[in-house]
Amino acid sequence: MSHVDSKLLDESSGDEVASPQQSCTSQRLAILALGVGGFAIGTGEFVIMGLLPDAAKDLAISIPEAGHLISFYALGVVIGAPLLAVAGGQWARRNFLIGLMAVFALGNFASALAPSYQSMLVARLLTGFPHGTYFGVAALVAAGLVARELRTQAVAMVLMGLTLATLFGVPATAAVGQWFGWRTAFLIVGLIALLAAAMIWRFVRYAPGNRSSSPLRELSALNRSQVWLTLLIGAIGFGGMFSVFSYVKPTMIELTHLPEEVVPIVLTLFGAGMVAGNLIGSRLADRALLPTIGGVLVWATMVLTLFVFTASNPWLAPMNVFLVGTLIALGPCLQTRLMDVAGEAQTLAAALNHSAFNAANALGAWLGGVTISAGFGWASTGWVGALLALGGLGIFAVSMMWASDTDNRVAV
Repeated sequence: MSHVDSKLLDESSGDEVASPQQSCTSQRLAILALGVGGFAIGTGEFVIMGLLPDAAKDLAISIPEAGHLISFYALGVVIGAPLLAVAGGQWARRNFLIGLMAVFALGNFASALAPSYQSMLVARLLTGFPHGTYFGVAALVAAGLVARELRTQAVAMVLMGLTLATLFGVPATAAVGQWFGWRTAFLIVGLIALLAAAMIWRFVRYAPGNRSSSPLRELSALNRSQVWLTLLIGAIGFGGMFSVFSYVKPTMIELTHLPEEVVPIVLTLFGAGMVAGNLIGSRLADRALLPTIGGVLVWATMVLTLFVFTASNPWLAPMNVFLVGTLIALGPCLQTRLMDVAGEAQTLAAALNHSAFNAANALGAWLGGVTISAGFGWASTGWVGALLALGGLGIFAVSMMWASDTDNRVAV
C-alpha cells in the first residue's frame, strides 16, 4: 500500500486522517499524546480546589473569594470553547491542538507568577479558554485515527486523561504545591502541557487544514435541533453526577460519619468508577450508540436515587459513590453523537460539548446546595441528581422523536 493510499480523506472537513489500517503502535502513541493533553487540563482545572486556603492566605483574601478562581476558570471554558472553535476551523488540527496546549501552558505560568488577586483572576479566565476546544478537537482527531466501530473508545481514551488526572495528577500536584508553595502546582501543570504539545507534534500525523471552513459554516451547527438537544442532554442529564459529587466530602463526614482520613479513599473510588464508566460505556456505545445514551441516563436515575438510601451507611455509601463515578460514561457517548449530527460544523459542536458539561457542573452543584440549605439534608443531593437524570432522559426522548435522516448523517 502506498503512502497516499494509507490515508483517508475526511469528507466533512477536508482534513487528512489516518486510515484504520495504520499501525496500532502509531494509533496508540497519537491517542496517548492527546490523552496527556487531557491529563494536563484535568490537573490544571481541579488542583486549585485543594490549595484554596494556601492561595487565600498568600493573596490576602478570604477562602470564598479564592473560590472565584475556580469560577473564573469555568467561565473561561464556557466563553473560550465557541470562540476558539469558530476562529480555528481552518487550521490543521495537529497545529491547532499544539497552539491550544501552548496557550494553556502560558496561562498556568501566568497563574504561577500573578502578583495580585485581580491578575490571578484574569490568568485563570484565560487559562480556561482552550479547555473545551482542546477536548473537542482532540476527540475528532482520535475518532479519525481508528475504524468507525471503535471511535467512541478512541474518544474515551482522550477523556481518560481527564479521569486519570482526578485520580493521580491532582493529588500529586496538590501535595507538591503544599510542600513547595501553591504556585508551584501551576508551574508543574504548565510543564505537563508543554510535554503534551511536544508529544502531539511528534506522534499526531500532520494534515492540511480545511480551507473551505469559515465561521459561518461552523456556526451552522447552531441551526441543527439535534445539536442543541444533544448539548441539553449533557447540560441537564450530566448535572446529576455533579449534584452528588460536589458535596460528597461533607456528606461522608456529616451523614455517613466516616473519619475524615477515609474520605480520600472514597474520592479514589469515585475516580475508579470514572475509569470503569469510560471503558465500559465507550465499548457499549461503539456497538449501539443511541441505546447506550438512553441506558446510561436510566442507570444514572437508578444510581442517584439509590444514593438517597445508602448515604447514611458507612459500607454502602462508598460503593454508591463508585457507581456515581461510572456516570462519566455519558461524556464520550455525547461527544460521538455530536459528530453524527453536527454536519460540517464539527469543531464548534465538539467544543460546545464541554461548555455543556461545565454548565452541568454549575447546575448540579447549585441545585444540590439549594436543597441542603433548605434543610432537606445531605442525602437530598441524590434526589436532585435523579431528577436531573430524568430531565436528560426526557430530552433524549424528544431528540429521538425529532431525529431525521439529515440529522443523523455521519460527518466524521
